[in-house]
Amino acid sequence: MNGSEIFQMLCGVVGGLSIFLLGMKNMSEGMQAIAGSRLRKMISSLTDNRFAACGTGAAVTCLIQSSSVTTVILVGLVNAGVMTLKQAIGVILGADLGTTITAWIVSLNILEYGLPLLGIAGFFFLFTKNEKLRYSAMMVMGVGMIFFGLQLMKHGLEPLKHSEAVVSMFSRYKPVDFLSVFKCILVGATVTAVVQSSSATVAITIALARNGLIDFDTSVALVLGQNIGTTITAYLASLGAITNAKRVAYAHILIKIIGASIVFLFFFQYVDLLKRLLGEHLDVAKRIAFAHTIFNVILVILFLPLVTVIQQLLLRVVPDTPHKEAPRLTFLDMRLLDTPAFGIQQSADEIFRMGEGVEKMMDWLRESIVDTERDEVRERKLFHREEILDVMQKEIVEFLSRLLSGNVPHDVLLDVRKHLRIADEHESISDYIVSGLKLNLKLRQYGLQMTEQGKIDLIKLHDVVSSYVKMVNEAVKAGNADILTKAVSQGDTITHVMKDIRQSHLERVEKQHASAIHCLIYVDLLGTYRKIKDHALNIAEALAGEK
Repeated sequence: MNGSEIFQMLCGVVGGLSIFLLGMKNMSEGMQAIAGSRLRKMISSLTDNRFAACGTGAAVTCLIQSSSVTTVILVGLVNAGVMTLKQAIGVILGADLGTTITAWIVSLNILEYGLPLLGIAGFFFLFTKNEKLRYSAMMVMGVGMIFFGLQLMKHGLEPLKHSEAVVSMFSRYKPVDFLSVFKCILVGATVTAVVQSSSATVAITIALARNGLIDFDTSVALVLGQNIGTTITAYLASLGAITNAKRVAYAHILIKIIGASIVFLFFFQYVDLLKRLLGEHLDVAKRIAFAHTIFNVILVILFLPLVTVIQQLLLRVVPDTPHKEAPRLTFLDMRLLDTPAFGIQQSADEIFRMGEGVEKMMDWLRESIVDTERDEVRERKLFHREEILDVMQKEIVEFLSRLLSGNVPHDVLLDVRKHLRIADEHESISDYIVSGLKLNLKLRQYGLQMTEQGKIDLIKLHDVVSSYVKMVNEAVKAGNADILTKAVSQGDTITHVMKDIRQSHLERVEKQHASAIHCLIYVDLLGTYRKIKDHALNIAEALAGEK
């Protein structure tokens, strides 16, 4: 082969691989956009049932088309405390099984249809305005790019089968003994760790086998290595995560290495069994896809009954190191930014936590009004909680801003806008609760006391506003956009109650000749509750999609 032929071959292989990887990305993003809500429901409905977790992992990975992405999501969810280690191990086993569908897609002998698929889907992607149709076109376009990329790689590798030097080089890796099997596994693991996509390296293996450069035995050994190499993605994602999230990555590595080691010990019997099952008439690409699938089926059979054992082993081998892990105010995990469906769910969870924080502050404010004696510990807790909510709001804004910088579906975009506004309203409510406490402390500072009726009225108003805030927060948790009508009606009622209390207060002041400072502080307290009610109403408006 001369320099020009080598250059053309490299262009075909590298270009084909790049188009293949881009196709995988487009197909994955298209599927995520179409099935985003279903993905969230699958994960949120997880229990400690290992079979359910395995099924969920397989289903999610079939939709996402990447076990690496699924394991990164798991690291993020465990890091956020949303998922347990036991659940994650079950999902990992299912994810490894689900990712084999890509190998079956690649094995289809329809490479020549890749470019037409890409062209037709690309036309719809560019010119349609319907978002669902656009993401469907993006998914099909990804499939077309996968086939087109494979075709380029296949054609790029064709000249190699006529080169005696190249054929001789590949023959050195033919697994004739355990050392050569180990070499193949090592090559497969190394290349996959570099590319960070087992789907891509399995596709390269299929392309090499289709051109007759490697035989089925070599392909099986390479696939074993590729299954080990794919664990690098979760490991890299776990760097900087909490200990339990690191255990998820180690679980993935442990399962793959033990599984590959068992097959390695019985490699030649394993290959003979595959050959007897499949026969020689089946296309080599489909035989490789089957080998990839059967290995992961073996992993599920071996390790699914041992999920609890693996969990206990990891708890011992990877001990907790809380002193090394920085405290966080939110559990937002930047690893989930690449999967908007899960990122927006994490944001929603933090919004719920902000709402719970506001409700707790309202309880503390009530106690400070009711009690005749000051409780400085409670006051410090209330001030501290307000500072926490300030930081949480900033972290949510930063997370959602970064989420928006990616390619997000329209429904996620709408949720982002809602979350940004609701987080801001919660933070504002916390500010006014603190203002209410400060005004109450100001009364004490001046040696003033509310009249018995004044205190009764204020507590009544507090309870009405507090119930109003809780009602809106429950609607946020339930995603109930119809709450606005009820919120407006109850908001008007609260306004009337407030006006009546204010009028009663002014009448008492006139009769009892109360000081001006006492009058002003009480009126300001009423105004504080009006502001809290207004911001809670704004949350209901945001939930209903109003600007």
